[in-house]
Amino acid sequence: MIYEIKYLSAQRRYRHNSSLERFAEDEYINGQALGAVSRMRYGLCRMSFNGCGSIAVYNALLYLGQRQRLCDIAVRLERYRMLFGVFGCNPKRLGRVLMQYGIDYEQPENPDEAQAFIISFWTGRRFMSSIHTVFGVRKNNDIRIYNRYNNSPEVYHYKSLEALTKGRKPVAFFAVEKQSARDNT
Repeated sequence: MIYEIKYLSAQRRYRHNSSLERFAEDEYINGQALGAVSRMRYGLCRMSFNGCGSIAVYNALLYLGQRQRLCDIAVRLERYRMLFGVFGCNPKRLGRVLMQYGIDYEQPENPDEAQAFIISFWTGRRFMSSIHTVFGVRKNNDIRIYNRYNNSPEVYHYKSLEALTKGRKPVAFFAVEKQSARDNT
């Protein structure tokens, strides 16, 4: 493993997660409370509760053609967990993990122009609800959102980011793009 695991509890979680991880090569993760991913751990909790940040990075890397193991992503995000992982990872730090994988990202002022992105947003009233992080891809006039709900294996479609966030400002937004798209400009 390339990344050094510094804490014994993180090593145990890594071994536990490694034993459960058996995803198809090209399979996006939807429904973090379904299947083996729901039994994987991040911080003090199961990923079914707080794994959306790790899953969003996993899905983004898969889209970009740089598939990584979810257990490796989760252990890299251990450094950015909030309250021992009970509140998941710090969404504003996801860019640091993307950089560790060699992924360039932008945080545009106008997120509506991004073709592929990771977005974190409040699911309800600010500070009275949870923050959820998802990966999305824009195709024509459709936005496909992966892992929108933790109990649904479906990819959800939206017409705008505003429809996804219900008009709320995103907590964090990272635009990513495929290398070939960047090379063609």
